[in-house]
Amino acid sequence: MRPTVFISSFFRAFPLKRTFTAFSSRKMSTRSYKDAVDQLNSLQSNAAALEAVRASGGRLSEFAIPEMLEYLGRIGYTPSDLNALNVIHITGTKGKGSTCAFTDSILRHALPGKKIGLYTSPHLVAVRERIRINGTPISEEQFATYFFEVWDRLVANDVRQAPSTTLMPGYFRFVTLLAFHAFLSLNVDATVLEVGVGGTYDSTNIVPKPVVTGVTALGIDHVAVLGKTLQEIAWQKGGIFKEGVPAITVNQPTEGLRILEERAMELKASEFTVIPLEPGLSDTELGLAGAHQKQNAGLAIALARKFLTSQTSFADEKNLSDSFVTALKATRWPGRCQTVLDPKRENVTWFLDGAHTVESLECCIQWFASPNVGLRPGHPKPTRILVFNCTSGRSGPAFLGSICNKISAQLKLHNADEPLESFFDHVIFCTNVTYADGHFKGDLTTLAIPTDDLAELKTQHQLATAWASLVPSFPASHLHVLPSVEHAVNEIEKIKSTEPVKVLVAGSLHLVGGVIEISGLSSLAL
Repeated sequence: MRPTVFISSFFRAFPLKRTFTAFSSRKMSTRSYKDAVDQLNSLQSNAAALEAVRASGGRLSEFAIPEMLEYLGRIGYTPSDLNALNVIHITGTKGKGSTCAFTDSILRHALPGKKIGLYTSPHLVAVRERIRINGTPISEEQFATYFFEVWDRLVANDVRQAPSTTLMPGYFRFVTLLAFHAFLSLNVDATVLEVGVGGTYDSTNIVPKPVVTGVTALGIDHVAVLGKTLQEIAWQKGGIFKEGVPAITVNQPTEGLRILEERAMELKASEFTVIPLEPGLSDTELGLAGAHQKQNAGLAIALARKFLTSQTSFADEKNLSDSFVTALKATRWPGRCQTVLDPKRENVTWFLDGAHTVESLECCIQWFASPNVGLRPGHPKPTRILVFNCTSGRSGPAFLGSICNKISAQLKLHNADEPLESFFDHVIFCTNVTYADGHFKGDLTTLAIPTDDLAELKTQHQLATAWASLVPSFPASHLHVLPSVEHAVNEIEKIKSTEPVKVLVAGSLHLVGGVIEISGLSSLAL
């Protein structure tokens, strides 16, 4: 059954009242942001639960939409209420976060005085980063207030229709409900909504009629990582298409594009458009670094134009308007090809990119191993340090192999007179644990890593072994396996250099967030 069909049939079968017990202001005032984060973390799935989901082969996914609808009803909303958010729904395997950021910036510049909501995941340092109004995360006070309003409604309305529905939703589902509640409470004029995982069964996919839907690039490397075919991935992504709603995508591999078009027809999208290269975009300065961002910006332009022509008196021009150009230049998306000069550590510059697939890591190295970034043609070689981690179970050796291959290609391209072996002076493999005492910052807590993996640093030792195999002449004393982000930052502080120190942090957005936190970069990076 298609999600759009289930939405209406579910609420005909189970009408839900939209009245709730009033919650006193005194009760709410005693509940802090920290309390909210602690409660939210209690909803995380541990490593064993995540493995069970993977082992099910996706069979648990079929319950995702019915359960999410039930949670939505229990907090007082029907799916049709979500149409008031005027949603631009975006999915894909590469660049969907950046595309959301570009789209959000365009809408804010094109609609001054309006309230634009942005929902994305994951966060870097604070969970409230996921829910933004006009580019700014909601405050700790707002997050706590909306969090406990949702929490208390779920507790008070505990009658469940589906046997599989638990009293409380999981972490991502809860934050999605929280975002919907916050945006509706704040009366946003438009919402840029990023899919969490997949599309068809994603928690965000309960909005019956978005204004427009978009699909970013379908990464080929996700086929191997997720154990799915390109057709299966495209089918999932195309699940966000809705009847009577325009569907827009970038150029895709042939099979992926075919499936997306079939899904658009099946779900009765009003149109299916594959956007060409935007005229003038190649000469437009973007706020996000990396050549790959041109495609993401092009999709954002198409989505914003479709939204504005549908919702406002905006005249769809063929050329980029001044407001669009300004918006693209002003776009910021922390942790993606981002350069931050350390204000406290002399000569240290951080290069932050949460790239966590083969293709995104290649884009990361293309950016870093280029003139005026990691390379300094005509100058003494800088001291370069790689800080890397990847999720347990992912193909670390393949990731590192792609990094090495891309470095070699970039050195050749730019006629750099240095070998691969000496490109990085130090390589650090650390966990995503925030502090040296073994604890996480509250917002960065994760239960998804097996305890034995953390205790024995299994992933990190595997990465070190892979690096030593790929770069046999790399000095063992400069290869570091460390138990926390704080250990990694401390190790970097020990490395003395008379030349600029350039630190590339990659492989995990959680790792990037930990580095921002430990290094005290929040005021500059976020």
